[in-house]
Amino acid sequence: MDEPVVVDTRYGSVRGFHDGDICVWRSIPYAAAPVGDLRFRGPVPPPTWTGVRDCTEFGEIAPQGVGVAVPIEPELRIGEDCLWLNVWSPGADDAKRPVLVWLHGGAYFLGTAAQRIYDGAQLADMGDVVVVGVNYRLGVLGFVDLSSMSTDTRTFETNLGLRDQIAALEWVRDNIAAFGGDPHRVTVFGESSGAGCVTTLMTSPAAEGLFHAAIAQSPPATSVYGAERAAGVANRYLEILDVAPERASELYELPIETILAAGDVLIDEVPTKVPGTIAAAPVVDGDIVPDYPVAAFRKGRSHRIPLIIGTNRDETSLFRLLKSPLMPITPDGINAMFSAIASDHPELEPQRLAEIMAAYPDAAKARGAEAISRDAAFRMPCIWVAEAHSRHSPTWCYRFDYATPMLRAARVGAGHATELPYVFGNFGTLNRDPTFWLGGRKTAMEISGRVQRRWLAFAAHGVPAAIDGSKHWPPYNESTRRTLLIDAHDSVSDDPDASLRAAWGDDVMGFS
Repeated sequence: MDEPVVVDTRYGSVRGFHDGDICVWRSIPYAAAPVGDLRFRGPVPPPTWTGVRDCTEFGEIAPQGVGVAVPIEPELRIGEDCLWLNVWSPGADDAKRPVLVWLHGGAYFLGTAAQRIYDGAQLADMGDVVVVGVNYRLGVLGFVDLSSMSTDTRTFETNLGLRDQIAALEWVRDNIAAFGGDPHRVTVFGESSGAGCVTTLMTSPAAEGLFHAAIAQSPPATSVYGAERAAGVANRYLEILDVAPERASELYELPIETILAAGDVLIDEVPTKVPGTIAAAPVVDGDIVPDYPVAAFRKGRSHRIPLIIGTNRDETSLFRLLKSPLMPITPDGINAMFSAIASDHPELEPQRLAEIMAAYPDAAKARGAEAISRDAAFRMPCIWVAEAHSRHSPTWCYRFDYATPMLRAARVGAGHATELPYVFGNFGTLNRDPTFWLGGRKTAMEISGRVQRRWLAFAAHGVPAAIDGSKHWPPYNESTRRTLLIDAHDSVSDDPDASLRAAWGDDVMGFS
């Protein structure tokens, strides 16, 4: 660390440091600590402070389970004072650079903006942009809707994680100019559940105008649930805690360890009992989320902004490798998922589900089951969002196909989240990262450069321009469905998933 760099925000001055040519601030509070009477309430502004606040170290990360597959650095500590953000900037000046705001993934119950893979220094330096990484509440504290337990004396608000993200975007609007950023050129981008937040925020009136472009990497766009289902999950959570509904207000006082332990049980149990569903997710509340996002996109109610959206070719391989219950990846699991869909949507004709199964020759085998799960959770929702949004706003669709020799040998391929180091340029952030054990580093670096240049051009100009002779990426529309296939050599394919897309149609899971 070199000499400190101090910036004035609306709440007080913050001290960062230089990392080479980039200025870095860690864990700047954008909201008050959600503790005590604020535990299950929406974020409120942080208290102001005098003097200069040190923002050179990471603060507490959102409470979450331990010993899980997401690689959280061991030096990080969990705690409820977790509503903060990181900033990387080429300079705290008047340059008005494009701003990229990152929403991390982790199935709505894991992860943090402090993970090394999300370090924004390389992006900031390469593109002369400001990068912001947002920490927000997770799991029971952020994405399990307990609002049905509200009483006259205790309120449980909806979609707390989304409310946190909106508060962070408001902080960016009000403060980022002091860090060298342009509050009128904000691109929000995210992966997995973070990308699901992106597509949900694109249909949220409360978020309108807070960002001007969006990138959604593997968004589970249909993993958003209704109030009735949310109330059932809330009741089950209280059963696990052995707390009667009339005593739900006690959740405000329970130790965080108790809250987390019961949440871990719930999060493991829900997808096991009903494959294809998850416990923690955004909820249609008529406020922050007025409608199911895919339905809102189809009704033309998404914000009029440019969008990049895409998935990875082998999304479900990582869930198989980790033996995760979050996704059904066996024939029995797929049959249970379809049975649940049929039960929830009796208006669906039985042959519709049969037609989908018939489109996968290996449906009765593990390989086919993984493909069905991939398309149900990621690929088809991505296409549904892209085709609806492209009717009124510029939209680009991609599929990330590249895998290093080691990842191919391990049957991971272009699995879920494997594109992340290519976007941030941060390879080798795991203690024992097998990515290049069989070579492939040179090709990966070339691909990473192309991905970064496209993402950065999009943030600067609203178009993922072809740079340095890379393959031209035409916009997506329902006539051609042109999709960029990102691989050792990029290519553009018209409707690469045509037969599967036709089999799924546009209304299988009742979101139209």
